[in-house]
This record gives sequence, structure tokens and C-alpha cells, in this order.
Amino acid sequence: MSNLLNSKNRRLDGRKLDELRPIKMEVGVIDNANGSSYIEFGRNKIIAAIYGPKDVHPKHKTKTESAIIKCRYHMTPFSTGTRKNPAPSRRETEISKIIREALEPAIVLTDYPRTAIHVYIEVLQSDGGSRCAGVTAASLALADAGINMRDLTAGCAAGKINGKVALDLDEVEDMEGDADLPLAILPNLEKVTLLQLDGDFSRKEFIEAFKLAKEGCLKVYDMQRNALKDKYFGSKDA
Repeated sequence: MSNLLNSKNRRLDGRKLDELRPIKMEVGVIDNANGSSYIEFGRNKIIAAIYGPKDVHPKHKTKTESAIIKCRYHMTPFSTGTRKNPAPSRRETEISKIIREALEPAIVLTDYPRTAIHVYIEVLQSDGGSRCAGVTAASLALADAGINMRDLTAGCAAGKINGKVALDLDEVEDMEGDADLPLAILPNLEKVTLLQLDGDFSRKEFIEAFKLAKEGCLKVYDMQRNALKDKYFGSKDA
């Protein structure tokens, strides 16, 4: 196992165990979409775009009482260190489903019967934690599109490196660490919409990682709100 911590429990990038990577968010970056956002989460660079509500195709998938969410998470061929096949992978299909399920509880689907809302998430550069960054970006884009929402969905992960629980693992920590726990929540509703676990935690470590990831989600949530305020009300620093 690689040594991912120094003698002072600092990580390879200098962060403390409970510290997020630098995060940047911007709303309304694609003119041709109904709503869009761009997020940098560490070295992750992700664009999300929303189209709809619009007619459902094929028609037999129409729901008479509510909208349906169609979500596509896609990693560009140049998003990783080695060229990725542009065709959708099994992992991308799985993450698309996970993100859709994380977003659905936030959206008032019954306000848009017989329609589809299309969510597109393009990972331009990947650096670990892209599903949490993706769901965060998609939620921002939905809000930018004016979709009626109960709350924003905020995502962040925690994990375990060299036997210690840490917040927001980067790619090296994710690949060489002991465990990873992606989380997404609706903060105002106090509802978890995404929870996964890869690796081994003791009961105590799981509770610690969950609390740390939740704290990260709350910080991300504040950044989401500020990004929306910056677009629609102007920067608070202006």
C-alpha cells in the first residue's frame, strides 16, 4: 500500500484529512441548453446541461401523472490518463442510473406530467469523485433551467487512506486507499439520495466517514447557492 499521508497526517496534495479540494462552480454556461452549469471539483472538470421538459420518446415510456428523468453521464475520451473508448461503458451506465435516482427526489415531477427532462453530464477531466461532482453540477443546471425543485442535491465523498478516514478523495487516494463512500443529500429536507460504499469500514469508521461526507455536502451546498446567487443577483463581492 502506498503511503498517502506524511508524519503530520497531511495528504500528498497538502490537505488535512477533513479538507475539501478547491471547488469552482458556474451557472448558465451553455446558451443552447435550458439550463447548464460547470464545476471544477479538484481536478475534475464537468459540464452539465438540461433540456426540457419536452415530449417523451418513445411514447410508451410516458407517465401520465409526472415527468420522467433521462440522465446520461459520459466521460470524454480525453478525460483520463489513457484514451477512453467514446462508447458508453458499463460504469457510465451505472453512474447515470445512480445520478438520476439521486436527483429525482429533489424535483417536483408531478408539475410536468407526460414530459421528459433530459440531464446530460460530460466529464471533461476526471480526478476521483466525479459522480458526486456530477450530481452537484446536474442539480445546479436543473435550478438554472427553472425546474421546480424541493431542494438542491449536493454531493461529496469520504473514504479511508492509510487506515484514517478522510474527506473528498482524489484519484490516487481513491485507487490506492482502503475505502470510498460517495454521498448525496437534500440538506433542507435532511434526506439522503445517494449512498454507496466501496471497501472496508468498521462500524465506527463508517459513522465517522458518513458524518464527514455530510459536512462536505453542506459546504458544497453553500457553494451551489452562491453560484446561483452570483448569476441571478450578481456577485456579493461586486
